[in-house]
Amino acid sequence: MSVFQNSIAAWLLSTALLCVCSAQSLPFFSTEAAAKVTQLTGQVSVLKDSTPWALQVGSSVQVRQVIVTGSDGFAVFQVSDGSTFEVYPNSRVIFRANPANLKDLLDVWLGRVKVHIQKLGGQPNNNRVITPTAVISVRGTVFDVAVEDQDSTLVAVEEGLVEVQHKLLPTNHPKFVNPGESLRVYRDQPLAQRTSPVKGAAIQQGLRAATEALYRIIYRAPSAGGTSIPGGGAGPVGGGGTPGDADTEAPPPPPPPPPANE
Repeated sequence: MSVFQNSIAAWLLSTALLCVCSAQSLPFFSTEAAAKVTQLTGQVSVLKDSTPWALQVGSSVQVRQVIVTGSDGFAVFQVSDGSTFEVYPNSRVIFRANPANLKDLLDVWLGRVKVHIQKLGGQPNNNRVITPTAVISVRGTVFDVAVEDQDSTLVAVEEGLVEVQHKLLPTNHPKFVNPGESLRVYRDQPLAQRTSPVKGAAIQQGLRAATEALYRIIYRAPSAGGTSIPGGGAGPVGGGGTPGDADTEAPPPPPPPPPANE
């Protein structure tokens, strides 16, 4: 084979590889892979090159983007299958941190989220939420995850069944959490032998009260001092964007639910 033929072969190979890589990357930035903001109040941002950019209703969050909420921040995100997740104040969440597996929905590093996984035509819809201490697997359910620090995770289930595995100390026997139950996963301890149905119900009541309070913030009536504007402007926080209310100061978020006494 001549030098010219070798050059042509090398060019064709590099072009083919480029096309394959481009085709593989397309879904990661497609509508199907993104999450759309459907409700928002207060300061909610995504990090771009370590700079927080304010989100607003209608904004899209792409895979690997980090969602950060301020002390008054709350937002609801929807993915293409109709499932939603709510991010509460003072949280830090990575959306689809593993693009090779879009079933890994969220990595929760700090704060609290509430996830509603929709079933697909009545069939299971496998998704996972990962925290520093736990891997939570679901097929179609409603549940809360609270990461108070890097050493513990609290999982509370409202509907359906949730499978919880210790991230750092995995076993062949994960725990199943039923509706009205909770399970706390500690970094340096094996999974608890049992869940806490009574305490879980109390946690759910507190979480539900917090949710209702946040929705009242979103839909509160305009005050005499100005107009309440949910959401924030697009652009860097502290720059062109103006997250939160334009003329009124948002009331403080509700206190977190009391921890369960294990």
